Amino acid sequence: MADEPKELAGMVPAEIVKVFRVRKGKKFRLADIDPADTLGLDIEKDDAKQLLAQGVKRLRDLQERLYAEGRWSVLIVLQAIDAAGKDSAIEHVMSGINPQGCDVTSFKAPSATELRHDFLWRAAIKLPERGRIGIFNRSYYEEVLVVRVHPEILAGQNLPPELVTDQVWEERFASIAAFEEHLARNGTVILKFFLHVSKEEQKRRFLERIDEPDKRWKFSAGDIVERGHWDAYMAAYEDMIRHTATKTAPWHVVPADNKWFTRLVIAATIVDRLERLDPKFPPVDDEALKEMEKTRKALMAEKS
Repeated sequence: MADEPKELAGMVPAEIVKVFRVRKGKKFRLADIDPADTLGLDIEKDDAKQLLAQGVKRLRDLQERLYAEGRWSVLIVLQAIDAAGKDSAIEHVMSGINPQGCDVTSFKAPSATELRHDFLWRAAIKLPERGRIGIFNRSYYEEVLVVRVHPEILAGQNLPPELVTDQVWEERFASIAAFEEHLARNGTVILKFFLHVSKEEQKRRFLERIDEPDKRWKFSAGDIVERGHWDAYMAAYEDMIRHTATKTAPWHVVPADNKWFTRLVIAATIVDRLERLDPKFPPVDDEALKEMEKTRKALMAEKS
């Protein structure tokens, strides 16, 4: 069942967040999501910045309570094809929160040590502690994305040959779903985002990286090679969402052709979930209050 509509002060309303939430993935079709969609929201760049700033402020307040309470942890998973805006989303959405309560992990190609473990191991050791927000820039989902598009990677993972069958992807989906269910049962809130950018917009952003000197450092020839596998990646993303979108850990498929809208939806989604979680500052008992009052009087009595 969809969440009840609820206005978020000064932000994109929760009704917009619901549009992109996928809880039952069986019939999901990526073609149903327009990467350029803004749901008719037509605002100036400065207005978008102001809306995001208001959302970031609310997120900061909620994160402080989450950290102080120390009971829940939040895992934010960001998946997308190259140039969809994951890095900039992290930069802008999480810009105002306390860095003591947030960790960002970017998953690259597995190391030799990581390959000696199961595919979820390296993610498990990077999970956020209670009271903290953890952001996975790419994640264990790469194991059903890039590894699926490039089967030679799977061949190099040293798995027993009899375990690499035609069912390997379905088995990994099942492992991921069980892993996320386990995390949820132990106090980790999981928010998963797929940033859905169009092939045309990716091309524009790649050209921008080539043409603008201050963006050339972002350019990688390998990204162009991966662009050649566009259709295979889109099929893999769609299958991933169909098999791993659940009530416990839904996917949010966010249009990514307009970065300002992507950031607003991500921020609104995180705030909406934390609002419903409603973390509290720990109560202070009477004895502690008395001790504080004694300390206050002693400080006030000090001579400058």
